[in-house]
Amino acid sequence: MPQTRFFFASLRLCGLIFLLTLGTAAQNVPAPKDVLGFTPGDDRKLAAWGQIVEYFKRLDAASDRVTFEEIGKTTMNAPFVYATISSPENLKNLERIKDINAKLADPRLIKSSDLLAKKYIAQGKTIVLITCGIHSTEVGSTLSSMLIAHRLASSNDPEVQNILKNTIVLLVPSLNPDGVDIVKKWYDKTLGTPYEGTEPPELYHKYVGHDNNRDWYAFTQVETQLTVENIYDVWHPQIVHDIHQQGAYGSRLFLPPYMQPVEPNVPKQIVEGFTELGNYMAKDLRGKGFEGITTNSTYDAWTPARAYSHYHGGVRILSETASAKLATPIKVTFDQLRGGEGYDPKKESPNFGPVWKGGEWKLRNITDTMTAGAFSLMDHAADNRMKWLDRFYRIGKEAVRGRKNGELTAFVFRPAELDDAAGDRQRDLLSILARGGVEIVEPEPFAIGAAKYPEGTAVIRMNQPYGLFAKTLLETQTYPDLKDPSGNPIAPYDVTAHTLSLLMDVQYEAVYKPFRYKLPNSGHGEGQGSGCGASHPPRYAIYRSEIPSMDEGWTRWLFRQPGGYTLHCNAIIDNTTNSEIRENFKKVQRPSAIVFPDQSANSILNGYAKGSMPDEYTGGLDKDGVANLRKFVEDGGRLIFLNRSSAFAIEQFGLPVKDVTKGLARKDFFIPGSILRTELDTTHPVAEGLRQESIAWFENSPAFEIQTDPLALANNFRIIARYPSDPKKILLSGWALGAEKIAGKAALVEFKMGKGKIYLFGFRPQYRAQSQATFPLFFKAISN
Repeated sequence: MPQTRFFFASLRLCGLIFLLTLGTAAQNVPAPKDVLGFTPGDDRKLAAWGQIVEYFKRLDAASDRVTFEEIGKTTMNAPFVYATISSPENLKNLERIKDINAKLADPRLIKSSDLLAKKYIAQGKTIVLITCGIHSTEVGSTLSSMLIAHRLASSNDPEVQNILKNTIVLLVPSLNPDGVDIVKKWYDKTLGTPYEGTEPPELYHKYVGHDNNRDWYAFTQVETQLTVENIYDVWHPQIVHDIHQQGAYGSRLFLPPYMQPVEPNVPKQIVEGFTELGNYMAKDLRGKGFEGITTNSTYDAWTPARAYSHYHGGVRILSETASAKLATPIKVTFDQLRGGEGYDPKKESPNFGPVWKGGEWKLRNITDTMTAGAFSLMDHAADNRMKWLDRFYRIGKEAVRGRKNGELTAFVFRPAELDDAAGDRQRDLLSILARGGVEIVEPEPFAIGAAKYPEGTAVIRMNQPYGLFAKTLLETQTYPDLKDPSGNPIAPYDVTAHTLSLLMDVQYEAVYKPFRYKLPNSGHGEGQGSGCGASHPPRYAIYRSEIPSMDEGWTRWLFRQPGGYTLHCNAIIDNTTNSEIRENFKKVQRPSAIVFPDQSANSILNGYAKGSMPDEYTGGLDKDGVANLRKFVEDGGRLIFLNRSSAFAIEQFGLPVKDVTKGLARKDFFIPGSILRTELDTTHPVAEGLRQESIAWFENSPAFEIQTDPLALANNFRIIARYPSDPKKILLSGWALGAEKIAGKAALVEFKMGKGKIYLFGFRPQYRAQSQATFPLFFKAISN
C-alpha cells in the first residue's frame, strides 16, 4: 500500500510539474500586443507587414508548437511566409506525416490498397490550410491570423490540445503582403480626415488588385505560384479555410454550402465535405451567440479561378464577414440592411439567422467572428480526422482508377506546327497544367486506332490524381440557364467560362477508349512556359485613372518587360504640373499609342468627385484632356480603347457607331463573362496572318453597329472582327442569353481620324492575361 500511495503521489507530482511547465511556456509566448503595441481588432489600428512577420518570428522562437518560414518574395519583394502549427510531437514527425498525406493523395503510391490506406489514415493528421488577406482592404483576416496563432501557441485548454494533436495547421497571414502596407499607408494618411476608411486610390496588388483571387488556375502572379508550389502541392490539404470580408449591409457572416451551380467536375465528396463542414460551423457559431449567419446564398462554386483545392482533393470553406470602414467602426441601422442572393437579412429562414438587429459594427466584431469561425473549423477537422482522411483517399482512388471504353481516357496534343506562336501557346498551357499537378507525358510515336501521333505529342491521362483539373480547363463550359421567379437571369458570382484551350487557342483531341504508348528512356516532358511571346512596341502609354482599374493593372503586367512604358493618365493628356510625370514623359518622348483599359466612360472623364477623396485624387480628363487626345490622334497617334472604355471614345469623339447592347433589359440580353466566337477580316493588317475564326472575352461588353452610310465612310473605318450572323454559332463557352442581339455586329473596329487611328475593342483582348488567342490583335493595334 505505501508503494501504491507513493506511485499515485509521484504521478500527481509529475502531472503538476507538466502543467506548470505548460503554464510557464504559455507565459513566455508573446501576445500580438507585445510586438504591435496594440491588440489586433482595436479600433483604428492596422499593422505593417514587417510587424506581422516579426510577430510570427517571435512566436516561432518562443513556442515549440510553431515553425515559421519564408518561401519566397512577393511582387514588390516583401517576404512571403507561412506558419506550421501543431503539437511538438507532430512537428518532430512532420516529414512522416507529410509522406502519409502524399500517399493518400495519390493512391497509386499504395497500389490503391484499402488495407494499407486504412493504416495510413489511422496514423495521419488532417491538414488544414488557413489563408488570410488576399484582398487587402479586408483587413480583419490578416489581423486575426495573429490571434489564431497566439491561441494555438499558448493555450492549454482541451479544445486547443485536441486541435494540435489531430491536425497540422498551415497558416498564411496574408496572400498579398504588398497590399497590407499599401492599405495601412493610405489608412494612416487619411486617419482623422473626412476620407478615413476609404479605399486607396491605387490597386492593392501592384498588378491585379482584387483579381488576385481569380488566379488559381492561370497562376500568373508570383504570390499564387508560391502558394501552389510550396504549400498546396507539398501538403495536399484536406481543408482550406479562405477568410474574406464582404459588404457592410448584408449578413454578418457567410459560410458554405454554396449556391448552385457547382462546377460539374468538382467531386461529389468535395460537395459533401463543404456542405457538412459549413453547416457545422454555422450551427456551432449560432450556438455561441453569433447572429446574421447565412449559408447557401450569394456565393457559388463554379469557377476554379477561386477554388484550386476543389480539384485537388480538398474542400474550400469560404467565409465572408461583414466589413467596417477598414479599421474604423460604423453604425448600421436595421433599415439599412439589404438582402443578398438567396436570403433576407431581416427575416429568419432555414439558411439565415438569427436576425441581427443592427448597431455598431467594428473591427473587433470582425476579428471575433473570424477567429471563432477558424476554431470551429479546426474543431471539426480534429474531431473528424479519420473521416476527413478517408474522404480524401476516396477522392484520390476514384481519380486514379482505370477508364473503360466510352469514358474520357485522355487528352492528346499534337506538336504545334502552325508557327512559333502556336507552339508557345501550347507550351504555356501545358506548363500551367503541370504547375497544377497534372502529369503530362511525351511518348514515343504511337497510334490510337487509325490515328497516328508523332514524336513530341503530349498526353494527359485521366487516370491520375488531378486529371479533373485538366478536364475543367480544357473542355467548354455550359452554364445553366438560371432565372429568378420574375424571369431575370441570376448572375454568377464571377464569370461563366474558364476554357483555357479556347482563351489560348490551343487544339487538342479527346480520347474515349483505352490505348497504349511507350515512354522514351528520358521520361516525360511537361512543357515550359514562354510568356506571351509578344514583340512590344518601343513607345506606348497605358491610361491610368486615379480610380483604380484592375484591367489597367493586368495590362501593365502584360507589358512589364522592358520596352514599354506606363504613364499616369495626365502625363500626356493634360497639362500637368507634376514634375515627376513631366520627366517620365520626356523619357519616352512622344508615345505612338495610348491604351485605355476597360473602365467606364464616366470614370475616365470625371474621375473621383470633389469631396469624395483628397483634392489631388479628384477629377478626370475633362474637356481639355479630350481636346489633347483629339490632337494626339489627328497628328498621327493611335488610341486603343478596350471594352467599356470604347463608350468614352464614341461619346467624346462623336464616332458614327452605336453600342447595340446599351439599354437592353437583362431579361433580353445577358452574357456574364463568356467566350464568344468572332470572325476576322484577315486582309486587315491587325488580323493579318491569324486564323479567320477567333474569340472574344465578353463581359460587360459593347457590340458595334456603324450608324452612317458605309459607302460614305468606306475610307474612314474598317470592321476587323464581328460576331457570326447565326446566333447559334456565337457562344463557345459559358452563358449567352439573347445572343441574337449581337449577331453580325462588330467586335473590333478601326476608325481613321486625321493622320491617326482609333481602335474600339468590344472585348478585353488581354483578359486576366489568359486570352493569348487575342493578344496578337491587341499588340498589332498598338504597333500597327
